[in-house]
Amino acid sequence: MAHFRLGVDVGGTFTDFVAVDADTGQILREKCLTTPHDPVEGIMHGIEKLRVAKRLEAQDVRGVAHATTLVANLLIERKGAPAGLLVTEGFRDLLELGNDTRYDMYDLAIEFPTPLVPRPRRLGIRERVDAGGASLARPDAREVRRKVRQLVRDGVTSVAVCFLHSYRNPGHEQAVSALLEKEFPGLEVSLSSTVAPEIREYERTVTVVANAYVKPAVRSYLERLEGALRKNGIAAPILVMLSNGGMTTPGTAAEVPIRLVESGPAAGVLAACYSGQRIAEPNLLAFDMGGTTAKSCFIDGGRPAFTGTFEAARVKRQFHGSGFPLKLPSVAMIEIGAGGGSIARVDGTGLLKVGPESAGASPGPACYGLGGSNPTVTDADLALGYVDPEYFLGGEMQLHVNRANDAIARVARACGLAMTEAAAGIVRVVNQNMATAIRIHAAERGKDYRRYGLFAFGGAGPVHAYEIARILDLPKVICPLGAGTNSAFGLLAAPAAVDLSRSYNVPLDDINWPYLNQIFGRMEREARKILRDAGVAEPVFSRAAEMRFIGQGFELSVPIPGGKLGGASAPAIKEAFCREYRGVYHGLPGDLPVEAITWRLRASGPAPRLSAMAGASTKRGGRLSGRKVYFPEIKDFIETQVFDRYALGPGETISGPAVVEEQESTVVIGPSGRATVDPDLNLVIEVKRG
Repeated sequence: MAHFRLGVDVGGTFTDFVAVDADTGQILREKCLTTPHDPVEGIMHGIEKLRVAKRLEAQDVRGVAHATTLVANLLIERKGAPAGLLVTEGFRDLLELGNDTRYDMYDLAIEFPTPLVPRPRRLGIRERVDAGGASLARPDAREVRRKVRQLVRDGVTSVAVCFLHSYRNPGHEQAVSALLEKEFPGLEVSLSSTVAPEIREYERTVTVVANAYVKPAVRSYLERLEGALRKNGIAAPILVMLSNGGMTTPGTAAEVPIRLVESGPAAGVLAACYSGQRIAEPNLLAFDMGGTTAKSCFIDGGRPAFTGTFEAARVKRQFHGSGFPLKLPSVAMIEIGAGGGSIARVDGTGLLKVGPESAGASPGPACYGLGGSNPTVTDADLALGYVDPEYFLGGEMQLHVNRANDAIARVARACGLAMTEAAAGIVRVVNQNMATAIRIHAAERGKDYRRYGLFAFGGAGPVHAYEIARILDLPKVICPLGAGTNSAFGLLAAPAAVDLSRSYNVPLDDINWPYLNQIFGRMEREARKILRDAGVAEPVFSRAAEMRFIGQGFELSVPIPGGKLGGASAPAIKEAFCREYRGVYHGLPGDLPVEAITWRLRASGPAPRLSAMAGASTKRGGRLSGRKVYFPEIKDFIETQVFDRYALGPGETISGPAVVEEQESTVVIGPSGRATVDPDLNLVIEVKRG
């Protein structure tokens, strides 16, 4: 009997499936359109396709790893539950006040995201904890009871509780939670001291409100998914991917679902780390371009960059600060533009723009023939010859060239361009936007992006990667086999893990070391309890602190030694901070005092043993009939050889121009490129620099 582990990644346009036999290394892949009205329906459809086409039987599945865009979509589309908010009296309007910054100082009509909880459902409670954690006034049970009854009468099904300084003393929030659990059964409750026990009131409030907003829908979704799998004979345990790249149980995920907001993209980055380690490429720029968005992440020494804050549901996608700042551990990715479904348009000034609006899975690009009529990046890729209309999704989905041309023609007329020029313009705009975003992201992190190879995946990533690398002067592009399902593969390489944090704002010279040891001790006990449910008996712990020079407004994450800490630890901690500071800013402002803001703990289990056979069978030949393809390097169409990805063995080389096709994606190699197939069947493309 086979022993498959199944990875399922629900994206905005496609749902991806990868199954790996733990004993033989056999790998199965599948892809189908996402069903936005009910993602569970699309998942079960894809599993049925695996059963019919790949003969994957339910009893052969011994574990399921899952990532979803549900949380992000609920925030973007404003389809969460009617939520309420209990705050310390006097802080009712914090969601509107924000952090007093403007993401675009020159925009006189600047727009911020509308709060997820309207003002009538935000109620103040008379209570107070001071900055040191001392209880000054406990919440009155009668007041809490009366105000929650008011919220329930208004239709609220989920309540967020965020009291002042509860990151230092959660007692007041916990008392309110106990009262609500006893007297309002069925009401979902989210506490800021559980969801985001960190300093900065606005960010903490936004995070717990977002958690309350998505909690009922995510709990229902995970319960329905587990039920559907069992109904179809899959009784294997399920783990869910978190934004930090770790896995957790559905029960834990349902309690703090906001931590799932970036689960799919995080899985793709982990797959890039896994592949990079296998091919001795520890420094990579992971580039994930799917149907809806494109994202990128720096990988150094085989590990992705991490952050303690993630911004969701931006009003203006290209502007940092225009969304909800969520205090949660996440793989540090930048959203760098558009996906295959991003819509092209001509603005009021006559300029060609691409995105951020997307055609998504429904109705999709015009070429899908599912009712979409707006020109998209995928339509332009088809018109320029990058994509074979007869072999999209391995031939399962026919693309309509005439509908793509009709959609692009509208943009061409508006711009006064020929149809080919308009299609090339769409691709050029989206490539330049993504390259510019990578440059900005690199500058913010103190990186020289030219030292990194571009690891391209997602359905559209390998189509656009070569040209982006050429724009950025990167040395090489690496495209894995099965790039279109790479995030689903990454789910199978991820360990069970949890990130916890506590704010304790103190100068390094004034730390109460016994108190700090208590903080780490409590976090370790909590992490052990969470990971025990995921089957991890002995987790591995790592520590970090968010630190800065006193007076600065931003922190750097600094590794902290394990074990019992004391005064003798301070010099090593300060030196670690200075080392991180020099790495980002290439210098120090002087021997200034340092303070710590937030202390973090990561606990993880062992990485799954993954020995996947990269090969796949196909009836197609090695070299297919060529076709004319447009290349920006020569600004014209040129006859181009087309290769079958599955017929290419290790050591084979391809000189550009060339197109390499597989079921889930297409690799485009420009005239100056030269590709080699490595032992893992990755396609490594050398990019002519300068």
